[in-house]
Amino acid sequence: MRVCPSISPLQTAIAPPHKCSPLNPSVQINASKQQHQNTPNLTTKIHLSNLDRLLQKPIPPSDLTKQTSCRPSSSTNRRLATPLSLSLHSSPADKNQTEAMSPRSFTHLQRLLSDPEPSPRGNISQDWRKYHGCDNWVGLLDPLIPHLRREILRYGDLVHAAYNAYYSHPSNQVFLADPSYRVTSSLFATSSVQVPQWISSVAPWVSTQRSSWIGYVAVCDDDREIRRMGRRDITIVLRGTATCLEWAENFRAGLVPVEPSENDGAKVECGFWSLYKTPGDKLKSLSSSVVTEVRRLMNKYKGEELSITVTGHSLGAALSVLVADELSTCTQDMPPISVFSFGGPRVGNRAFVKRVESRGVKVLRVVNVHDMVTRVPGLLPREDIQQWFEGGWQERLLEKVDGYVHVGRELRVDSRMSPVLRPDADPACCHDLEAYLHLVDGFMAANCPFRDNAKRSLIRLLNHQGGNMKQVFVSKARAVQLDDPSASKAAIDEANSCTACPDKLTRPSPLFLHQRLIESK
Repeated sequence: MRVCPSISPLQTAIAPPHKCSPLNPSVQINASKQQHQNTPNLTTKIHLSNLDRLLQKPIPPSDLTKQTSCRPSSSTNRRLATPLSLSLHSSPADKNQTEAMSPRSFTHLQRLLSDPEPSPRGNISQDWRKYHGCDNWVGLLDPLIPHLRREILRYGDLVHAAYNAYYSHPSNQVFLADPSYRVTSSLFATSSVQVPQWISSVAPWVSTQRSSWIGYVAVCDDDREIRRMGRRDITIVLRGTATCLEWAENFRAGLVPVEPSENDGAKVECGFWSLYKTPGDKLKSLSSSVVTEVRRLMNKYKGEELSITVTGHSLGAALSVLVADELSTCTQDMPPISVFSFGGPRVGNRAFVKRVESRGVKVLRVVNVHDMVTRVPGLLPREDIQQWFEGGWQERLLEKVDGYVHVGRELRVDSRMSPVLRPDADPACCHDLEAYLHLVDGFMAANCPFRDNAKRSLIRLLNHQGGNMKQVFVSKARAVQLDDPSASKAAIDEANSCTACPDKLTRPSPLFLHQRLIESK
């Protein structure tokens, strides 16, 4: 890549003008000029000084599209010396920010494929209760406050680590992207569905094991991060559906009373309650394991400022609500409890929603408007039909009809607003966790375009949903990585890194994806 430093007024006064720096080998010069340039004169020293300042001065990401074609497009000088830097020419200087966000822009594509660093974390110690939901996130969701966005993405990455631990490691060893958290306990869920043993011979892919690893409990154990957040955070993380028996439980959509019953009419989905309360042959139930571990951590850190956060995706999102509801009454003087869920289904009826809200549990649901999972269970969910009969005798009739109702606040994102995903993305993409985090990273406000300075790396999204990304973007991403071997190496390094991308064994590497795309042409 050519580097063309700016020419100072002093240099112009003592040297004849030229199109580019004499340090550039691509410029044709005659012998007399060559002899003059070999002399260490003041002109050469000025060029070296300008070049040195160029390489040392950090370039803000917002200024990437304003650079000329002979200036590197890296956002900081430390990435110039790493394999993550791609040898590509930047976009022309006259392209605006809208064009820079387009997948046709090599500049933006280069940064998203080569910059795995998350957005910087600001100090939230004074307002952490607000971001944790003490006021139900009023005034924080539309537009989405950057600090809250960063917190949501952090919890989403913790759920990614749970998926990786289940699929990639036989011992369910968890590698966290956030080193400030430490895993303290593993969690298991047990299904009550009985599967005949002979089914294994007929369908070997069907697992008859009733208990499976479903998540973990972690605690913030870094003093610097504790000071930044203003408290020590205890987090319960739950993955989504992964086994055949869990799928079977998902379809048990009948409502059952919550136990112990308080005669409040609270009911939840039968399958979710089964997975939450059923003990294994030699394992505690998910309910008992969570309560025991949280009590232990609260006693260990007694006297400190604490918070409890429950996060999960899909099935894990539904179980997160049950966990938070039970934890709210397990001991006296419970710290604030909040749920951050992604793509979660409905859990219970209106009485259950009132019960959760009355106990002070705060729930923030991240929902893709095209995700079908967020619309089940229930053929006639009450919040969808109540608006039809509001204020009439039909509304009073609905009070006697039991149905599923969502709990908490909702952050609605739209996969069709993404400049990367196809507008006809399939249901699996609309429900994918990485797609959710990609949409949150780019969300600014309702009916607003995608954030042009989104910083989340797209390598993992390319791995998971390459078939649902716009072809022009996939083609240019393939051209970027095939044109520069160091780019492919950087992508593979991120995909195989436990700290940067915890899906290293469950998803194909970017190089494998590109090879498959080439073969399909």
